Amino acid sequence: MHHYTRTLKLFCLAILLCLLFQPAMAQKTPVSRLSSSDSIKIETLLSKMTLDEKLGQLSLFASDWDVTGPILNSNYKQLIRDGKVGAILNAYTVDFVKPLQKMAVEESRLKIPLIFGYDVIHGHRTIFPIPLGQAASWDLLSIEKAEQISAMEASAEGINWTFAPMVDIARDPRWGRVSEGAGEDTWLGCRIAEARVRGFQGKGYADGRHVLACVKHFAAYGAPLGGRDYNTVDISSVSLYETYLPPYKACIDAGVATLMTSFNEINGVPSTANRWLLTDLLRKEWGFRGFVVTDYLSINQMVNHGNAADVKDAASLAMNSGVDMDMMGSAFLEHIPALLKEKKVKIADIDEAVRRILTTKIQLGLFDDPYRFCNKQREQTEIMTKESLDFARKLVAESCVLLKNDHQTLPVPASVKTIAVIGPLGDTKKEMLGNWIAAGQWEKCVSLLDGIRNKCGDKVRVIYEKGCAINDNELSGIDAAVKAAGEADFVLLALGEGGEMSGEAASRTSIELPGVQNQLAAAVVKTGKPTAVVLFNGRPLAISYLNDIAPAILETWFGGTQAGNGIADVLFGDVNPSGKITMSFPRNTGQIPVFYNCKNTGRPFNPDGPKDKYVSQYLDCPNTPLYPFGYGLSYTSFSYSGIKAVVVGNTITITSNVTNTGDRDGEEIVQLYIQDKVGSITRPLKELKGFKKLLIRKGDTVSVSFTLTAADLAFYHPDLKKYWEPGEFNAFVGGSSDKVISAPFKL
Repeated sequence: MHHYTRTLKLFCLAILLCLLFQPAMAQKTPVSRLSSSDSIKIETLLSKMTLDEKLGQLSLFASDWDVTGPILNSNYKQLIRDGKVGAILNAYTVDFVKPLQKMAVEESRLKIPLIFGYDVIHGHRTIFPIPLGQAASWDLLSIEKAEQISAMEASAEGINWTFAPMVDIARDPRWGRVSEGAGEDTWLGCRIAEARVRGFQGKGYADGRHVLACVKHFAAYGAPLGGRDYNTVDISSVSLYETYLPPYKACIDAGVATLMTSFNEINGVPSTANRWLLTDLLRKEWGFRGFVVTDYLSINQMVNHGNAADVKDAASLAMNSGVDMDMMGSAFLEHIPALLKEKKVKIADIDEAVRRILTTKIQLGLFDDPYRFCNKQREQTEIMTKESLDFARKLVAESCVLLKNDHQTLPVPASVKTIAVIGPLGDTKKEMLGNWIAAGQWEKCVSLLDGIRNKCGDKVRVIYEKGCAINDNELSGIDAAVKAAGEADFVLLALGEGGEMSGEAASRTSIELPGVQNQLAAAVVKTGKPTAVVLFNGRPLAISYLNDIAPAILETWFGGTQAGNGIADVLFGDVNPSGKITMSFPRNTGQIPVFYNCKNTGRPFNPDGPKDKYVSQYLDCPNTPLYPFGYGLSYTSFSYSGIKAVVVGNTITITSNVTNTGDRDGEEIVQLYIQDKVGSITRPLKELKGFKKLLIRKGDTVSVSFTLTAADLAFYHPDLKKYWEPGEFNAFVGGSSDKVISAPFKL
């Protein structure tokens, strides 16, 4: 006993010395914030734990409160009492969570508190626009605030861990999960990822109003072959480093507490078994010190991948790769004891994983107060507050993108006396939530029809006809829709996808407007009444036909709880739309993938040059998207002039004038792109390097300035080192990736 005590003291002293002399860079990371007393607490707990209790800390099981996948552990309550659970997912409300926590801290042997996780993706009770919609606002402060409110509401109902942000770069809109991300651009994706981590985690958890964030899905989950969810990924190492890895790294640098592995493989090795990815890159190179959780059953599913003979083999691969927590699979709990006896895993790796979990629980303050996230008063007073709902309405309006507006069809003229709301998305509250709706209550949503009526009051007659369903071939309702259009002075056509037609397990081979909605649109537009399409969707759609016939199109995504009110603010001109899309809309599905920062070819197509068959082109469609990255109209107009690029040393200053040439005040998202004209590795035609969102009064001209350094021009080379190359460059400034003015510079 004396020998044991002396050994423990020496070990704890070593831990303390390591903490005191860590590099400054590590101060952002969870482990580096531990006090010496907390480190001793962890080592003391470890010394008391049985192997089963250690493996319990590495196990995440679902409750039966909500279902987001197959339930495999219906006996989770007994597992909690036995100390064989470290975290619970899909449990919320104080009345449900508190008894579970009580089981852990009062009935289990070591009384270690649980972490409670949930998919709070774009709001908890107050649901905000889907992440792809929020990204279209280009408002980092608003995105951060949305996550602050999400964390406040979730933490008031017992949750202290969210499985967000999803930061996968995605260029194939057939993949349904594009709705959860920031779009196709890596640089913008990094900035949005950082904002979301800051919003969820704040500066810590002392106030009980912030939660652990979990960056996902590591890595390159957003590039599945064929756009099919859960499919394999096959990309070059340079593309992996240049395009797909940076947003995860941005989250690590922002201090994200946890990370989730992806279902796909990298270089033939599933991420959950990829030691290069989870240990060499993530921990050794990037310095991540939080814990790694698998995606749902991903250890077990490695058997299907074909790199594990059975679940026992998969458990060994996952543990040895650097996984800390098994989500739902029971693989660690059931198979690690035998693997340890067979010396196929090491107790040191198990202990290190347990340390990471316990460290996170200490950071959350759960050892001080295991019920700090179970505050009944907060649950009653901090959920769906007026302030939160008002902000949600504002973010809906910010996220809307005006795609087309011929003849100033929008905003709806003040002279209108009768408005017809027509279409399958016009009077549905449930679809407003979109996918991953957390604890959102569709009954409390504001539909488009509700929003229009709220806006108009008794001053305007508002009539409604569904016209057709979202996705069937029934045409019988179109005649009534045409009749309603004939009675109206103005028509709002509510078209698009259903909320569950995008998101996880919602890939589509055709992303055209579903069902007979194009026929409905054609019949209504044919009446000649002023018509604006209000588009609801979780991904870019191929709407060339709709673009050809509709005078105006307003992209609204799925706006959440306050969707109808926020959209109405834009439709009636109380808010001048300023959103810009962050994922290109293809002309048709066959164009996919189409994205702005593509590379040139040896035989590039020149739309302004002589016709030539033997260039990179389609016979039946232009190369360009229908709406490119960064595109979005306003009720006013902007012009750009006077661009200059001045180089002093290794610093480049790009300036340009922007003039509001219309008759309304408006916000413009001024975008900066760079082209490296010649590189040892071929470079994209344009790369976003900065933006500024500015309110410009009508008639005013403002000067906009961006400053870059040589480091901003660096790119990855075949040796996977990142550095810049001297040469000639072009700077582009404009309101869209395809509408820019340029200036050359040398560096």
